[in-house]
Amino acid sequence: MTVKLIGLKADHFRHPLDLEATNRLKQLPGLDLAIRGFLGGIAEDFFYLNNIASSIRISEKQLPDLHDLLISACEILDVEKPQLYIQQNPVPNAYTLAIRGQKPFIVIHTSLLDLLNPEEIKAVIAHELGHLKCEHGVYLSLANIMVLAAGLIPSWGTLVAQSLQSQLLQWVRCAEFSCDRSALLVVQKPEIVMSVLMKLAGGSPNLASKLNLSAFMEQVKDYRMMSNNELGRLLQETQTAQLTHPLPIIRAKEVEKWSNSPEYDQLLNQKRISYNSGSDRQGGWRNW
Repeated sequence: MTVKLIGLKADHFRHPLDLEATNRLKQLPGLDLAIRGFLGGIAEDFFYLNNIASSIRISEKQLPDLHDLLISACEILDVEKPQLYIQQNPVPNAYTLAIRGQKPFIVIHTSLLDLLNPEEIKAVIAHELGHLKCEHGVYLSLANIMVLAAGLIPSWGTLVAQSLQSQLLQWVRCAEFSCDRSALLVVQKPEIVMSVLMKLAGGSPNLASKLNLSAFMEQVKDYRMMSNNELGRLLQETQTAQLTHPLPIIRAKEVEKWSNSPEYDQLLNQKRISYNSGSDRQGGWRNW
């Protein structure tokens, strides 16, 4: 059974940390306009050309099973379909670009597909669609460029640049929590999203099917025990300060927590319309 969340808005599921970090960035004068002007249409055209030349574009004719997952996730989240590309890469990853919203696209690396089953792949697609639903694209693009520049341009290490980079990285980590919620809204089984995060932490094509999700989640307690003293807290802060994503185990726990919340249940019950095969509408449920 497929469900579509009618009238779903980003603020219906946006994580509070994402909202707080986004508001802080918006308070920086002219940042949004500066990013759009700096990146502009040239960057979108560049990445479009790169994808066309070196990746596989998914469609009804090209890997239609993946295309069906994309269509289903878009329908559930009530978002327009972006282009989806598959790229040969040994590093499991997926990312989204939508600088001005004109040519949004998602890229998934082949090594990530090798780790996941179809429902987990759908969760990944839904996570990336969450970036589009929440309009994360502009800040995501700048964050990626600043991380690259920090390693390539010696003069980038000014106090202002470092402060902005720190704020952007913190924002990116917060934004990921919202997109994990987007994934949960699509697959509606927390263990699927949590399994993706477990496999990102320590999966391989040979190990993925053997991993134990319950054992993975038990690590949360041990991790949190480290914050009981000042040294542990300092080590945790140092560990995450330069990361673009929260630690997988923390993301998994956030997914589990939200899946058990009244907010999540209420959102599904208020926005959900279920679909089966056929085209007849029966009462409050539309079937197809």
